[in-house]
Amino acid sequence: MAGGVKKPVNIFRLKNLGEPKNVFNWRLWFAVTSFALLGAARGVDEGLISGAFNSKDFQRTINYSSYSTVDQTNIKANVSAMVQIGSVGGALFAFVICDRIGRIWATRQLCLLWILGIAIFMGNNGSLGAVYAGRFIAGLGVGQTPVVGPIAEIAPASIRGLCTCLFTGFVYVGIVLAYFTNYGAQINLGDTTHVRWLAPTSVHIIFAGIIFILTFFQFESPRYLIKRGRHEKAAENMAHIRHLSVDDPYVISEIAAIRAAHEEELEATMGASWYGVLKEMFLMPSNLYRLYLSTMVQFMSQWSGAGSITLYAPDLFKLLGITGQNESLLVTAVFGLVKFAAAVVCALFLVDVIGRKRALLLGIALQAIAMVYVAGFLTAVPELGIDDSYVLPTAKVAASRGAIAMIYISGVGWALGWNSMQYLLTAELFPLRIRAVSTSLVMTLHFVNQYGSSRALPNMLLATDDGGITPMGTFWFFAAVTIIGGLWVWFFVPETAGRSLESMDRLFDLPWYKIGRYGNQDAEQKDEAYNEKEAIAGGVQHIDVVDEKRPGDTRV
Repeated sequence: MAGGVKKPVNIFRLKNLGEPKNVFNWRLWFAVTSFALLGAARGVDEGLISGAFNSKDFQRTINYSSYSTVDQTNIKANVSAMVQIGSVGGALFAFVICDRIGRIWATRQLCLLWILGIAIFMGNNGSLGAVYAGRFIAGLGVGQTPVVGPIAEIAPASIRGLCTCLFTGFVYVGIVLAYFTNYGAQINLGDTTHVRWLAPTSVHIIFAGIIFILTFFQFESPRYLIKRGRHEKAAENMAHIRHLSVDDPYVISEIAAIRAAHEEELEATMGASWYGVLKEMFLMPSNLYRLYLSTMVQFMSQWSGAGSITLYAPDLFKLLGITGQNESLLVTAVFGLVKFAAAVVCALFLVDVIGRKRALLLGIALQAIAMVYVAGFLTAVPELGIDDSYVLPTAKVAASRGAIAMIYISGVGWALGWNSMQYLLTAELFPLRIRAVSTSLVMTLHFVNQYGSSRALPNMLLATDDGGITPMGTFWFFAAVTIIGGLWVWFFVPETAGRSLESMDRLFDLPWYKIGRYGNQDAEQKDEAYNEKEAIAGGVQHIDVVDEKRPGDTRV
């Protein structure tokens, strides 16, 4: 792969990275973990809603049995996907909030929206309108979570991948807790009272409350403060997070690099007007390519199918041969554990070791193999999911178990690849001046595509006579999108591992058709020239540039 990664990071020996020993301190990890918990918002919802909806008591509450088969499919799809459509508005709203009130207060208000929406959902009293409204309002909060948390802005470049992947890790923490809460409620509480679905749903409120409380122990992002012209406060906050003094050369160099990059962006785009921001986003070729990369990542990842599989896992396991509500929920819960383990492996051993691009391609390869197998199995047994009276022959039970195993493998591939990178690349690609609005726009597209795929899946699984493309056609579609996505990543996505946010521009100086294959090689040459210039000028000792050589430097 052109522009391959540099020396790997050993996350168990961070002291060998050549950074000041205080940089990797408890304050950094506390801040990163506090904001990474925002990932649980999406995970809890994806893990809970299908199991809660399948509760017989919930279905009785909304008179589900009174609707036709097609109407039932649409109601389930609408209830499941309503958080995603609310998240579209939340992601659009987030960049205004972030730039006006900062990351801390933005986090607090999203938690309040999240709690309000879930409270309305829990108190629906049989009203389908209240169910929709509550989940939509909750989505307004959930949609802000990938935009608001300043993890990439406070993490040192050498471990930014690890820190950002903690957000993805908490997505899976939320999924696992939700799956097992549904399973536990079904086993221990029965399915005759509202408690069966109210108790699991309360996990939303627990997470939102914890995150809200933790914000009172956090400090505002230094990069946001510099953008607001509060340079002294930015230096104080950076020193606090790094556990160094304000006049430490490392802190001074970081603040100087952020200020220089911001001032250069302001000068290049003639001030701070909205016109200047939009001009920089869409008329500067390097930024337009970044928008192209991040939007395509959202499109390819969401329509590869793995996200929708997470949302409708109990139904899909039942389709592939798992019988019984309890068994389906248990298999789904184990599925969540498998994906969580894969996310941990990705964060600790892949994303900052072999790099973003290789980890992404590895995940896509696993996902593609799994999708092709499941599609082939459903082609051999086209009655599954179409004919309710069909009984799987004994001779095909082994193949059915293989398909179920492949769903697990697709989850591993999703965790290693698309699901980690759709957040990580979006968080680290954009320059400071347009970061909030660009990230907000991209995450809006993320939730639009997530809504589209999650809303479409129940209808896609229907027979062609009912307007669907059958389970077989659905998985062949997912397989095709996954394979096309892998080819696109190989040709167009550059490696970003280990590069400071301020030095990211050097990846995008080549013509667009060369960036994915040769952008890193070109950027490394520019790094060398930049470092030589800094050395001649007697530059700051610890300025954060990708290829600056320090004793024991092992950053990717």
